[in-house]
Amino acid sequence: MAAARADQSRLTNVDTLEQIKDRITHVLPGARLEIVANESPSAQRSLLVDNEHAVAIATFLRDDAELQLDYCSNATGVDWPEAVVKTKIKKMVVTDGVEKEVEETLETLRSGYLESVYHLYSMAKKHGPVILRLRTENRVDKNHLPSLTPVWRSCEYQEREIFDLFGIVFDGHPDLRRILMWDGFADFPMRKDYVDPDDFEYEPTPHDDVLERAKSHYPPEVKA
Repeated sequence: MAAARADQSRLTNVDTLEQIKDRITHVLPGARLEIVANESPSAQRSLLVDNEHAVAIATFLRDDAELQLDYCSNATGVDWPEAVVKTKIKKMVVTDGVEKEVEETLETLRSGYLESVYHLYSMAKKHGPVILRLRTENRVDKNHLPSLTPVWRSCEYQEREIFDLFGIVFDGHPDLRRILMWDGFADFPMRKDYVDPDDFEYEPTPHDDVLERAKSHYPPEVKA
């Protein structure tokens, strides 16, 4: 309830996230949506939407007379590598004829995936944000998501940045190419398992610790 009240206070005159989810489901019965909790002090929850209906959902949020979420202020990427997730559960056990409650920790392996996250506002209605999440199947070969640039033009450069730094491929983007790294760069610098190169070929005047790392790649006559 506290999270719902927090959403309501931020959204001002717009519906709660639960109401928005219900309205989308009513208009698009096949859509799969999930409200994602936020344990941080902001308690700012988000709406995870399925990729198949993402563009239709975005169009509804933009065009609905009550919502009119006509502006995407921010789009960003999130990397979730494979990880062991620990969940604490409580259960009743009987020891020496005495029943008592004990706490156990379950460990499950979570597959890695990537997300794009969109913060939506209504310039017309002066409310927001509503936060959308799209999720890839994995971080390797199933890293495609539908582009929301056709719905909100402000996503264009931001999706390019996500593509460049996280490796999400946005299907339907009008001009998907690298925006910060150069063509031919083989990695994604914002992924959590990214390893900095140690040759620093791009550093024209290496110094301090950069110089020491670069020296290992110098030919013998230069090292001397």
